[in-house]
Amino acid sequence: ADGELVQYHYGLKDLVTILFYIFIAIILHAVVQEYALDKINRRLHLSKVKHSKFNESGQLVAFHLTSMVWCLYVVVTEGYISNPRSLWENYPHVYLPFQVKFFYLCQLAYWLHALPELYFQKVRKEEIPRQLRCITLYLVHIAGAYLLNLTRLGLILLLLQYLAEFFFHMARLVYFTDENNEKLFNVWAIVFVVTRLFTLTLYILVIGFGLPRVENQALDPERGNFFSFLFNNILFRMSVLLLVCLFQASVMWRFIHFQLRRWREYWNEQSSRKRAAAGAKQQAKPLKRDSGYHENGVVKAENGTSPRTKKLKSP
Repeated sequence: ADGELVQYHYGLKDLVTILFYIFIAIILHAVVQEYALDKINRRLHLSKVKHSKFNESGQLVAFHLTSMVWCLYVVVTEGYISNPRSLWENYPHVYLPFQVKFFYLCQLAYWLHALPELYFQKVRKEEIPRQLRCITLYLVHIAGAYLLNLTRLGLILLLLQYLAEFFFHMARLVYFTDENNEKLFNVWAIVFVVTRLFTLTLYILVIGFGLPRVENQALDPERGNFFSFLFNNILFRMSVLLLVCLFQASVMWRFIHFQLRRWREYWNEQSSRKRAAAGAKQQAKPLKRDSGYHENGVVKAENGTSPRTKKLKSP
């Protein structure tokens, strides 16, 4: 009927939809590579290592920007930001609006398409473990939020994560075009810290205060209720929060270690440049002569006589 609200649930047919959009993602990946990144690479003349990193960051900038705008549109139109209680109220969120379900299926399709792209892009063997770890973490978190009916919380967390990742890869692109320009890395550092704080606050709000207050506290997998009865136990709730805090602390420690190493390299480079400039100035100074001066190409002594000894004439 007109005005009827249609909602969706996950099922086995989602696999067919994900497979279709994997091929769509591969095509879009090739279009971005062919018509944007390859043309820029020809002008920059980057080395093989920088060429691979430039392609990786270029693809992720396009994906993170699109996903960030799309995710922001979804959470605003669905009212998840204006009403934070909707993140845990009426849990489990079994039935989804079309745009929420479609967003999750496209996200799963993109990160699954990244696996064959490791072969198509001829990624170096040294880079494959790092990229596999990143792809696996995204797939586990997105699929977990989708299958365990935590889609609303997952949307906000993805928005924060993509915001920080967008600035990081954008800073790398700017750095590859101009190695002296590292200002955007400072912007990324601020955004990263802010998003980590928001992520930790959101975990504490939803896990510590939201889910324990859900009315239906019984385990009911058929209706999609997997967690609320567990979070009613204060010991389990505090254990989960402790694990979350430890994980965020490890992420921040790696970030601080990275920043300290980058600043140390920057100051070492600046000091070496200063030493090189000082050495160039010393070499450019004119040599001083102890006595005499030049006049018409002939060295004269201070009293005006020639410094050369005169030969005595024989009588």
